[in-house]
Amino acid sequence: MATDDPKVWNGLRVMSPAKRALLGAALHTLDDVAQWRREDLAALHGVGPRALELIDAALAETGRRYR
Repeated sequence: MATDDPKVWNGLRVMSPAKRALLGAALHTLDDVAQWRREDLAALHGVGPRALELIDAALAETGRRYR
């Protein structure tokens, strides 16, 4: 889901640094994120605790999980 809103990534309201980090790592969807380990995602510069909480919840809501 592409959007011009700097704080929205894949329907989630994350801060701009997290959005840039996710897109910079070619993570455009929750399916993309599910191919990663949580530890590796957390290591991306810009992905902080709040972004991880939102992504964790979105993965759980959609029946996905980290690798």
